[in-house]
Amino acid sequence: MNALLPIKDSLVLYKKRPARVLNTGERLEIEIEPNSQIRVRAKDVILLHPGPLRDLGQIRALEGDADLAWQILVENSAPQTLQELALLVYGEFTPQTAWSAWLLLDDGLYFQGNPEAIIPRPTEALKKERSARTAKAQETRAWNEFLLLVQAGQIDSERHARFLRETEDLALGRREDSRLLRELGRSERPEIAHALLIQLGYWDKTFNPYPTRLGLAIRTPDFPIPPKLDEPRLDLSDLMAFAVDDQGNQDPDDAISLISCDFDPAGRFLGGRIWVHVADPGALIQIDSPLDLEARQHGATLYLPEGAVPMLPPAAIERLGLGLQEVSPALSFELELDEKAEPRVVRAQPSLVRVDRLSYEQAEERLDADPFHQLVRITRAYEKRRKANSALSIDLPEAIVRANQGIVEIRPLPHLESRDMVREAMLMAGEAVAQFAVEHGIPFPFTTQDPPELPPSLPESLRPPAGLGSMSGRFAIRRFMKRSQLHSHPGAHAGLGLPIYSRLTSPLRRYPDLLAHQQLRCFLRGEKPLDEQALQHRIAVSEQASLRIPQVESLSRRHWTLVYLSQNPNWKGEAILVEKKGLRGQVILTELAYEAAIHLRSDLPLDSLLTLSPRAVDIPALEAHFSQI
Repeated sequence: MNALLPIKDSLVLYKKRPARVLNTGERLEIEIEPNSQIRVRAKDVILLHPGPLRDLGQIRALEGDADLAWQILVENSAPQTLQELALLVYGEFTPQTAWSAWLLLDDGLYFQGNPEAIIPRPTEALKKERSARTAKAQETRAWNEFLLLVQAGQIDSERHARFLRETEDLALGRREDSRLLRELGRSERPEIAHALLIQLGYWDKTFNPYPTRLGLAIRTPDFPIPPKLDEPRLDLSDLMAFAVDDQGNQDPDDAISLISCDFDPAGRFLGGRIWVHVADPGALIQIDSPLDLEARQHGATLYLPEGAVPMLPPAAIERLGLGLQEVSPALSFELELDEKAEPRVVRAQPSLVRVDRLSYEQAEERLDADPFHQLVRITRAYEKRRKANSALSIDLPEAIVRANQGIVEIRPLPHLESRDMVREAMLMAGEAVAQFAVEHGIPFPFTTQDPPELPPSLPESLRPPAGLGSMSGRFAIRRFMKRSQLHSHPGAHAGLGLPIYSRLTSPLRRYPDLLAHQQLRCFLRGEKPLDEQALQHRIAVSEQASLRIPQVESLSRRHWTLVYLSQNPNWKGEAILVEKKGLRGQVILTELAYEAAIHLRSDLPLDSLLTLSPRAVDIPALEAHFSQI
């Protein structure tokens, strides 16, 4: 049939559509639908029937016994033409039966080949294809039934889980599309998927998707812990040492001991000495060991309201955490402060310490008695020096958010002198040890921070130092603070007001701190530490691994705060206006340490106190709307 040229009023196939030839010539003029003509090349069409076909609208699929035709042809190995197939199935060869025969061939269930050579599909292939089509038809029916149930809000979570998997993967950041959302006419975005899964009862509103959505592995390391190194340790177990931390802390990694504190009769600081004891994972975790590589991949411990995901195996923390055993191994730093409150390392060596663990609240009750009274005096002198060096204290409300089996508790963190005392002691150690590393040529992970670039338009009242005295000022300054950076070269830390600094007092939960310990231990043992290039590589890997941790922690706290508000719809609390533009304001709810946008009833000055209550809470969108009381 293909050897024949199309003639006027013949039926041809054009792009799998029936067409009628209107005129022939150098190009064919064809009708592809009533009153729609185009010109094409002869090679662009396949002749199905010579005609005459007067009305393209007559062409439609006819019913025929294709199964019987297949059974006849499967026993006859000779290929058939389209005309022969039409005669076999429909008993005649007309434009309508030619088109119907082509549809059978194109369908591919019974026959395969081309209009000039059609053969039946093998028996096994037919059975397999028929089974596949039946399954597909059943799946289509099941999907359509599911879609109706979704619209009626009557799905069964277990029975319909397979249909919801795409939507769940979108909500968890594992894919970018969802057939269900598309067919419902909804935007294919993670928060929309999240909302639908809650609406359908597939997810509980407490479910936190952000660790998975941002690509963090929620798994606890489980590596064998090597034995302790057989090495001499300075026995400081007779010294009073205190690990002061938040209540419920599970990884205590620093403690303080007082040696001396000197002031003249006029109250001027003359100097002092303290010990800062830090957990000693470097005693077990050798550079590039499996445990080290695992910690490097984590980068840091992830702290979520529903529980922490530790950087190190729990068994390592249990063995190394200060105060978790009767006597704890530590890397201890004896620090001496001169009259200018500039610290230096007098001794740094592995030690054994007996540590009392206290909460900040418990330590606060003992600040009037030694050693805490003297420790506060020393750390105040150190803080005074930092502030004189333009340290920026961005003191905004903080709260601890805890979630236990979906029930949320939020506890605001009061400003406590004991918290300041511990912070300053750890900063002191970070400055002194960083300087020690420079003096001894130890390649080291230094922490630096450039000063903020404040825009000229920022009012003087919101600039430091004046701005640090108000909540709105601190809020504004925070926006322009630069991220701290880890480098193998020392530099100033503008936010802390320090000429040099390194983080090293949290080696159980931050990999750069562990790396600092490993470098120090190599030096103390007389071994060669990592060179600068190798150090920088490890810094980069750990930073990349931990890059999303602050974001996940922030989103998770916000999620659980919204869950709390949904669980406590009658909540009301104090808010401080920290930013405004017309009647649009930004507030901080002090009890929840939560920032929110509100519409003001009237123009109010910054730092005004408002009482708010939740009007609407949208957990998937991470939004809450508040009303003024």
